[in-house]
Amino acid sequence: MAREIEIEFKNLLTKVEYDKLTTYLPLQSSTHFRQINHYFETSDFSLKNKGAALRIREKESGYVLTLKQPHPDGLLETHDKLSEEEAMRWLNNQPFETEFVGKQLKECNISIEKLRYGGALITDRTELVYHNTLVVLDHSSYNGKEDYELELEATNWELGNQVFQEILEACSIAKRAPISKIQRFYDTL
Repeated sequence: MAREIEIEFKNLLTKVEYDKLTTYLPLQSSTHFRQINHYFETSDFSLKNKGAALRIREKESGYVLTLKQPHPDGLLETHDKLSEEEAMRWLNNQPFETEFVGKQLKECNISIEKLRYGGALITDRTELVYHNTLVVLDHSSYNGKEDYELELEATNWELGNQVFQEILEACSIAKRAPISKIQRFYDTL
């Protein structure tokens, strides 16, 4: 099954902090790209009530449907690749059962027929391998709003936490409680 446990650390940033990080980090070896997250939910927020989120991520490489669910070690992510035609069906409120995400939704007692497209969040992303972690700087726009975020993904919690804290301290960035992109998106509706 296309599943993974994601161990990540997040911090919302001000524009000044974002700019400080672009100077502090060795970005000459980073990659830059744009991605669009298309979000789905039921009218009674069944996914949110279970601490879950559902999106289609659109990048140059294609479309991936992802269900994120709480897990003791981070987030459990379940993925299905979609063709452009399949993604358009979802975006036109014609969701259909997929191999992996569909099975997980059934286990959560969430009816695929009740899912509705909520809208899109566009992110200009910079990724950098840094001290055996993946550091991500995001500049996102959605519903007339912009924000900035630092994410760090690691293979284990201890390493990720150490590198994350070092970056925040080196740039004098206050630690803020993470708010997921999907929550920030739905909070603006």
